Amino acid sequence: MSNEEAKAMMSSNADLQIIDVRTDGEIAQGMIEGAVQMDISKPNFEKKLEKLDKSKPVLVYCAAGGRSKTAQNIMKEKGFESVANLTNGYSGWK
Repeated sequence: MSNEEAKAMMSSNADLQIIDVRTDGEIAQGMIEGAVQMDISKPNFEKKLEKLDKSKPVLVYCAAGGRSKTAQNIMKEKGFESVANLTNGYSGWK
Protein backbone atom coordinates (compact mmCIF):
# COMPACT_ATOMS: atom_id res chain seq x y z
CA MET A 1 0.00 0.00 0.00
CA SER A 2 1.34 3.44 -0.91
CA ASN A 3 1.64 6.36 1.51
CA GLU A 4 -1.33 8.03 -0.18
CA GLU A 5 -3.49 4.93 0.20
CA ALA A 6 -2.41 4.54 3.82
CA LYS A 7 -3.24 8.16 4.64
CA ALA A 8 -6.67 7.77 3.03
CA MET A 9 -7.25 4.59 5.02
CA MET A 10 -6.17 6.34 8.25
CA SER A 11 -8.48 9.31 7.71
CA SER A 12 -11.52 7.26 6.72
CA ASN A 13 -11.34 4.40 9.22
CA ALA A 14 -11.65 5.10 12.95
CA ASP A 15 -11.21 1.39 13.74
CA LEU A 16 -7.83 1.10 12.00
CA GLN A 17 -5.10 -0.56 14.07
CA ILE A 18 -1.62 0.71 13.11
CA ILE A 19 1.24 -1.63 14.03
CA ASP A 20 4.93 -0.70 13.92
CA VAL A 21 7.08 -3.87 13.88
CA ARG A 22 10.45 -2.09 14.22
CA THR A 23 12.96 -2.31 17.08
CA ASP A 24 13.24 0.12 20.00
CA GLY A 25 16.24 1.79 18.36
CA GLU A 26 14.29 2.40 15.17
CA ILE A 27 11.25 3.67 17.09
CA ALA A 28 13.49 6.33 18.66
CA GLN A 29 13.59 7.97 15.20
CA GLY A 30 9.82 8.43 15.29
CA MET A 31 6.57 6.62 14.62
CA ILE A 32 3.42 7.16 12.60
CA GLU A 33 0.86 8.88 14.81
CA GLY A 34 -1.45 6.40 16.52
CA ALA A 35 0.81 3.40 15.91
CA VAL A 36 1.56 0.71 18.50
CA GLN A 37 4.97 -0.95 18.58
CA MET A 38 5.11 -4.74 18.32
CA ASP A 39 8.75 -5.62 17.57
CA ILE A 40 8.63 -8.59 15.17
CA SER A 41 12.14 -9.68 16.23
CA LYS A 42 11.01 -10.37 19.81
CA PRO A 43 9.77 -13.85 20.80
CA ASN A 44 6.47 -12.47 22.18
CA PHE A 45 5.42 -10.89 18.85
CA GLU A 46 2.75 -13.48 18.03
CA LYS A 47 1.45 -13.38 21.61
CA LYS A 48 1.00 -9.61 21.32
CA LEU A 49 -0.98 -10.09 18.10
CA GLU A 50 -3.57 -12.04 20.09
CA LYS A 51 -4.54 -8.80 21.88
CA LEU A 52 -5.65 -7.17 18.61
CA ASP A 53 -9.15 -7.34 17.15
CA LYS A 54 -8.95 -9.62 14.10
CA SER A 55 -12.16 -8.17 12.65
CA LYS A 56 -10.77 -4.60 12.50
CA PRO A 57 -8.45 -3.48 9.71
CA VAL A 58 -4.70 -3.33 10.35
CA LEU A 59 -1.97 -1.22 8.76
CA VAL A 60 1.46 -2.68 9.46
CA TYR A 61 4.85 -1.10 8.75
CA CYS A 62 8.58 -1.43 9.43
CA ALA A 63 11.56 0.58 8.16
CA ALA A 64 11.42 -0.38 4.48
CA GLY A 65 8.59 -2.91 3.98
CA GLY A 66 10.29 -6.31 4.42
CA ARG A 67 9.53 -7.19 8.04
CA SER A 68 6.05 -5.74 7.77
CA LYS A 69 5.38 -8.04 4.79
CA THR A 70 6.38 -10.97 7.04
CA ALA A 71 4.11 -9.64 9.80
CA GLN A 72 1.28 -9.24 7.30
CA ASN A 73 1.61 -12.90 6.29
CA ILE A 74 1.67 -14.05 9.94
CA MET A 75 -1.44 -12.01 10.69
CA LYS A 76 -3.30 -13.40 7.69
CA GLU A 77 -2.40 -16.94 8.82
CA LYS A 78 -3.80 -16.09 12.26
CA GLY A 79 -7.14 -15.06 10.80
CA PHE A 80 -6.95 -11.28 10.59
CA GLU A 81 -9.57 -10.16 8.07
CA SER A 82 -7.83 -7.09 6.60
CA VAL A 83 -4.09 -6.42 6.82
CA ALA A 84 -2.36 -3.79 4.70
CA ASN A 85 1.41 -3.38 4.43
CA LEU A 86 2.95 0.09 4.02
CA THR A 87 5.13 -0.77 1.01
CA ASN A 88 7.97 1.72 1.58
CA GLY A 89 7.87 1.57 5.37
CA TYR A 90 8.65 4.37 7.77
CA SER A 91 11.72 5.42 5.79
CA GLY A 92 9.43 6.47 2.94
CA TRP A 93 6.73 8.04 5.13
CA LYS A 94 6.15 11.78 4.71
